[in-house]
Amino acid sequence: MTSAPTTRDQIVEAADTLFYQRGYEKTSFADIASRVSISRGNFYYHFKTKDDILAAVIALRASKTQAMLQAWHEQETTPLGRLCCFAEMLIQNRHAIQRFGCPVGTLCTELAKVEHPSQGDASMIFGQFRHWLREQFEALGLAARAEHLAMHLLARSQGIAVLANAFNDEAFIRYEAGLIKDWLQSLLPERSQ
Repeated sequence: MTSAPTTRDQIVEAADTLFYQRGYEKTSFADIASRVSISRGNFYYHFKTKDDILAAVIALRASKTQAMLQAWHEQETTPLGRLCCFAEMLIQNRHAIQRFGCPVGTLCTELAKVEHPSQGDASMIFGQFRHWLREQFEALGLAARAEHLAMHLLARSQGIAVLANAFNDEAFIRYEAGLIKDWLQSLLPERSQ
């Protein structure tokens, strides 16, 4: 049995959603407090600055990313199956991607524009994906190209998210995710070479 989320947890979850949907710069303390239905005094008890909230949101996203990667590892017995989970993530999150883009990509872009000190922390989530993808390509027998392939797949997924958001096109997401799966399948013969 899981315990009910604490007020602090509720604040971080609300901030995570609002930062994704509105952006970090456009989300105020008042917006977050209103979403959680708490007074500003209670809010300030948990977080003194917006940067404190941002750090907690980045930590939450990193934790959720790690849990997702672990679940894929447990769910699929092959590296190819696990890599296909990455492509499937685009389809599963298509509605949010169409409206708001990629949660990691949009946050990294926003923080980079204002040269925010937490930009490196936010991009660390991409680092989690990069490392995990590299491990999967290595397990496929593609160690010499694993880093390049991991970065290619990350870049491709980000391009899909940007264009799906720009054109609000669900069919595009589905089509491109299918192409990624086909591309991944095409890499298998290289293993025996």
